[in-house]
Amino acid sequence: MLIRSTAVLVTAGAGLALLSACGHGHHRIHVAADRTQQPRPARGTAQATPSRAVDCAVARCAALTFDDGPGPHTARLLDLLRPTRARATFFVVGRQVRPNAAVVRRIVAEGHEIGNHTWSHARLPGLPEGAIRAEVDRTQDAVHDVTGVRPRVFRPPYAVTDARVGRVAGLPQVMWSVDPMDWRARKPERMKRVIEETVRDTRPGGIVLLHDTHGPTVSAIPELVARLERQGYELVTVSELFRGVPLRPGSPYRHR
Repeated sequence: MLIRSTAVLVTAGAGLALLSACGHGHHRIHVAADRTQQPRPARGTAQATPSRAVDCAVARCAALTFDDGPGPHTARLLDLLRPTRARATFFVVGRQVRPNAAVVRRIVAEGHEIGNHTWSHARLPGLPEGAIRAEVDRTQDAVHDVTGVRPRVFRPPYAVTDARVGRVAGLPQVMWSVDPMDWRARKPERMKRVIEETVRDTRPGGIVLLHDTHGPTVSAIPELVARLERQGYELVTVSELFRGVPLRPGSPYRHR
C-alpha cells in the first residue's frame, strides 16, 4: 500500500471528516464500552479480551497499527507479539477476513483490536455513496461473523478521504502520526532505518503505521517493541490509547 499523505485517527461511532482537519485530534475522547465491544460469545467466534487498565492520560502510550492484512505474515506477527506486553490494532481488508478466519479470531482473543480498512482497499472518494457504504459494511459484517465483534475504528485506504466518505462510512477515521514507509524496506539496512525512524519519531499519544503484509516489517517487530518499551512506552490498541477522550463523529484524528 503506497501511503505518503499525512494521517488522521478516528474510532467507531464517529462520523468521518476531512483529512486536513487534524486539529480535532486534541479533543477529549471517551471510548465507552458499547455493544459492539461487549459481544456475546458465539460458536466459532472469539471472546474479546477486555481492555487493560492503562491510563494513557498519564502513561507514556503509543499505538502500533498494521494495515492491509490479514495475510501470510499475520500469524507470525501474533506469535512475536504474544510474549510481549504490546497490543496492536489491525486494520483489515474485508475480503481477506473469512479466508483467514482463524488468524482474525486470534487477533481478538489475544487482546488486539481490529479496525476496518474497507472490503477491497478501494479509493473511496471516487465511488458512489452506495459503493462506499458497501465497502465499509461488508467488512463490518465479515469481522462480526468471524469474531463476534464489530470494528470501532476505520482507516480509509491510501489516507484518501473527504466529508462525504466520512458521512457515509459512519465510523471514526484513524490515521497516524508516524509513517516510516516500512513497505519500501527490502534490505536489512533499510529495515534498520525503519526501526530507527520509528523510535525517533514516536511521541506519547502517537500512532505508528506499519504493514503486517510485509515480511521484513514483521521480522523487525521484536526489536522495535523492545526499543520502544525501553523508552518507557506502553504499546496499546487505538481504543486503549483514546480511553477517556471522546472521539467526535466526523472528526479525523492522528494522535491522542
